[in-house]
Amino acid sequence: MSATSLSGLRARLHEIIFEADTRVGKGFDIALIVLILLSVQVVLLDSIQAIRVSYGRYLLIAEWTFTLLFSVEYLLRLLTVKRPLSYATSFFGVIDLLACLPTYLSLFFPGTQYLLVIRLLRVLRIFRILKLAQYLGEMQRLGAALRSSRRKITVFLFAVLVCTVIFGSLMYLVEGADHGFTSIPRSIYWAIVTMTTVGYGDISPQTPLGQSLASIIMVMGYGILAVPTGIVTSELTRQPPVSTSTQACRACATEGHDEDAVHCKHCGERL
Repeated sequence: MSATSLSGLRARLHEIIFEADTRVGKGFDIALIVLILLSVQVVLLDSIQAIRVSYGRYLLIAEWTFTLLFSVEYLLRLLTVKRPLSYATSFFGVIDLLACLPTYLSLFFPGTQYLLVIRLLRVLRIFRILKLAQYLGEMQRLGAALRSSRRKITVFLFAVLVCTVIFGSLMYLVEGADHGFTSIPRSIYWAIVTMTTVGYGDISPQTPLGQSLASIIMVMGYGILAVPTGIVTSELTRQPPVSTSTQACRACATEGHDEDAVHCKHCGERL
């Protein structure tokens, strides 16, 4: 086969696998999503002991069939882009790889096949398949807001961590092992559970001083939960509306370009 023919085949496969503008491409993506949902259903059924005992063999065959299909699809994605490494290290590239790995790992580490539910993340492509470009734009705005907030949230989480260590240590001194606070790490665990308002109830203070300290942590918890939301919301309001296309770059498979974009914003390849 000549280089021209290979290039044409590669371009055709890229159009089918990465684009949803054509009938064939859209059909491929819809079929892929159906397979993903079916494969996740197989994993869920396999976790039910009664079903696994009766139909375990068939579920195993189905699981390996889906994995082999997704493995072939992943290899085709790598072959149809000019820069396979760029795609392999992208968000969807990593997810596509993780969608296959658990089944192979289960040969050496039994039980890891249940991690296959991560395949559900691949269904995020439905926004592109259904040409819901406005949703892609909103996803980009949310992602930009989270990136802009990461330093503030990191500082905030560090402050919360310091508080939990201090309160956990104080509770260890106040309550002691007699009331379940057998160590500082266990007391820190209690502080985290209390401050996040989860409240498992497996450990609880019994002394008046310990209960007073717990009340302070509970009140702080309500305020702490609101801070990250406020940070992200503030950044989100600063993000301008984004008009996004559903076209994927032929070189690195990056999606989410502006509608009027001529070149890929990551690798510079002409769209």
